Amino acid sequence: MSLPRLPLTRALLGALAVGTGRPCGLGVLPRAADGNPAPYPYLVLDSLPGEFSGPSFADWQADATWTYQATSIGERADQVQWLGDRVRAAVDKDLRSLAVPEMRVIDRELTYDADGEPVDGSQGSIVTYVQRFTITVTPTTV
Repeated sequence: MSLPRLPLTRALLGALAVGTGRPCGLGVLPRAADGNPAPYPYLVLDSLPGEFSGPSFADWQADATWTYQATSIGERADQVQWLGDRVRAAVDKDLRSLAVPEMRVIDRELTYDADGEPVDGSQGSIVTYVQRFTITVTPTTV
């Protein structure tokens, strides 16, 4: 059976939160301890649809490649640029030593890096900074 994606997603979520020092939600707005929305700036991590080729899904020795999007959200462009810099540093530094059961990260690539984009929302204006990373893992058990 192919490698499961969820352990990598959870490990990446934790690495981004620790590496940036800011809250990170998985597909949703992160919440503070009191249940209210986290203060700006914060991150939202999304697992993007994958494209697969190569060995069958039953091949337990095959590498797997998945793409994630980290969206930095803040009130000002300088906030999201600062957070985007921290995301890049966390992915560059922390992913090489990321502890994920039964797999090891062997490659990561920044495939999209869009500077701050203003969004006029119902609760006021925000700025987003989108980064997409493709991460390749290999099985560590035989």
